[in-house]
Amino acid sequence: MRRAAGAAAPAPLRAAQALRQGIARVSAVMAYLAGWNYILCALFITADIVGRSVFHVSSAATVEITSYMLAGGISWSLAHTLAARAHIRVDVLVNRLPLRLRAVLHVLALILLAGFSVFAAWAAWSLLDESLMFDAHDSSKLRIPMAIPQGVWTFGLFAFVAMILALLLEALLELALGRFAEADALLGARTIDDEAEEALEAVAMARERAA
Repeated sequence: MRRAAGAAAPAPLRAAQALRQGIARVSAVMAYLAGWNYILCALFITADIVGRSVFHVSSAATVEITSYMLAGGISWSLAHTLAARAHIRVDVLVNRLPLRLRAVLHVLALILLAGFSVFAAWAAWSLLDESLMFDAHDSSKLRIPMAIPQGVWTFGLFAFVAMILALLLEALLELALGRFAEADALLGARTIDDEAEEALEAVAMARERAA
């Protein structure tokens, strides 16, 4: 039903939907890489612990490297988490409000998030620019250029900003066209039905792989 409504939508809305879906696909790949990054981080910590305990060797920069990996993984997963509506919300009151007011409040919340994310991305870019200017390195024995982890971190924040702006553009067009239900579905918290549908899809995928 949602797809049929999207097909009948005006051209500007269809373009906004395509933009949001394109960014969402890129952010999904970034989140996938962030997940593997955490696995590698855990393996690296394990190897370092075993190396120090058994072989008396260490990377001498475990804390620094894992900190960079954690920061990069977080920033690279923000956009996909937003696209999947997986951020934690307290929605006891919002869900009891009328549809139109609920949709408007969702957009207002997204505008506030956009302001915060733009500030965070700007601060990250300023820090990266400063590190490049002074050729800054960390204090570990590896002397890692700070521009590398900061660049990865900054890229994730800019992807987060792009996802927010794409969602905001689509949501504003939905409101302008009076499509309050669509705006609520786009920005609202995940429902029990959404969770159940995702679980069923996961089960179906597992059965296909096992077949």
